[in-house]
Amino acid sequence: MAWIPVCGGGLVLLLLVVAAFLIGMFNRLVTLRNRVDNAWSQIDVQLRRRYDLIPNLVETVKGYAAHESKTLEAVIAARNVAMSAQGVKAQGEAENMLTGTLRSLFAVAEAYPDLKANQNFMQLQEELVGTEGKIAYARQFYNDSVMTYNTSQQVFPANLVASMFGHSPREYFEIEEEAKEPVKVQF
Repeated sequence: MAWIPVCGGGLVLLLLVVAAFLIGMFNRLVTLRNRVDNAWSQIDVQLRRRYDLIPNLVETVKGYAAHESKTLEAVIAARNVAMSAQGVKAQGEAENMLTGTLRSLFAVAEAYPDLKANQNFMQLQEELVGTEGKIAYARQFYNDSVMTYNTSQQVFPANLVASMFGHSPREYFEIEEEAKEPVKVQF
């Protein structure tokens, strides 16, 4: 009869160890999910900065290249689409379109020597180049965070905890090959 309390105590200890292990896995998944959300917020901050620069850039170009209204309208339309994009995939597609229209805008600007020498335009170019670099870094950090989170929830036994508590894989923030290069604004 003495073995029953010892066996029961061992079972309680085993249950406590398993519970602590499951709690640790759950907390790790929550921490990684929050890191992914924070990384996306950092991308959003840099994209907002980019969106704020674009109208100033368009207005500067508009003064020199008024007859290029089709290009200017396309940039603003692409910016508006990008600002309203929901979700990682839609945001990536919208950013690809915006990058393409920005390239068109800078191609137009090359035809205007006075514009290329304009101090305001040059400052906006520098800010946009800096912002593009920050977006690239934030995108890399986000994708690294997504990889860590997705891997952590897909390995055994964390996959059991992840599925029990509704943790699902996150999407990577991917862009098209031609849009991976930062917008070139050299004159």
